[in-house]
Amino acid sequence: MRILHLRRAAATGAVVLIALGTAATPAFAFAGRANAKVSVVHGIPGQPVDVYVNGEKTIEGFEPGKVAGPLSLAAGQYDIALTKPGDAIGDALLTVNDADVPGDANISLVAHLGEDGKPVLTPFVNDTAKLAAGKARLIVRHTAAAPAVDVRAAGSPVFEGLTNPKEAKADVDAGSISADVVLAGTDTRVLGPADLDLKEGTATIVYAVGSAEAKTLDIVAQTISGLHSAPGGVPSGDGGQADQGVALPWYGVGAAGILLMMAGLARFARGRRVVAGR
Repeated sequence: MRILHLRRAAATGAVVLIALGTAATPAFAFAGRANAKVSVVHGIPGQPVDVYVNGEKTIEGFEPGKVAGPLSLAAGQYDIALTKPGDAIGDALLTVNDADVPGDANISLVAHLGEDGKPVLTPFVNDTAKLAAGKARLIVRHTAAAPAVDVRAAGSPVFEGLTNPKEAKADVDAGSISADVVLAGTDTRVLGPADLDLKEGTATIVYAVGSAEAKTLDIVAQTISGLHSAPGGVPSGDGGQADQGVALPWYGVGAAGILLMMAGLARFARGRRVVAGR
């Protein structure tokens, strides 16, 4: 099996993958930096993964369509590998060595299909700016193997011509909306409609994932709360919570490590597709 190898580049940007395990953060690393808040979105259909940190398996069978986190994570350096469930670490789908973990950031890492249908890892820095009273933030991210799309609310285009792996966002009135996704410039629906509850003081992030060709397109949603600007607003807490996700599991008594992946993304080596059935 071909190994995808992502090496740490210059300190520009970040990719972060998290899990709880047995790896420890160097006490001297990144002293004085605030912790990063990190969530993980698994958007590769049909491909659960096992996750290794510093050679130790820390998560088994992380399932597609789930959101893990967020966690408040200390900065540091780690070696990470992702494998198909049960595979040896030498047959990893993806490895990264000496991965730096930055502080002072709210990041979502999305494992998804690129426009060509091959698996990629894309980091998004989440907009956590405060919202005016009565407002919510809607963020749409195109992370599917599909052509350009328009995102509509109540039948009217809100974001147009969105391509993989781009995002679009707007601060809107809080409330419930019905949204769908159509091929750009057409009325051909490829996703939805889906009812979204845009609560005041929150950012709702909607990911289009899967493959149009394989008919596995789906929606995964993540919510970041605590963005009220008015006094008495909800505290920011850990920086967000997953609407359609799962809490990251603990493996082993006293496990307190983390699994993180990040790099400058100056280059990303892509390998064979890992979607089941292709």
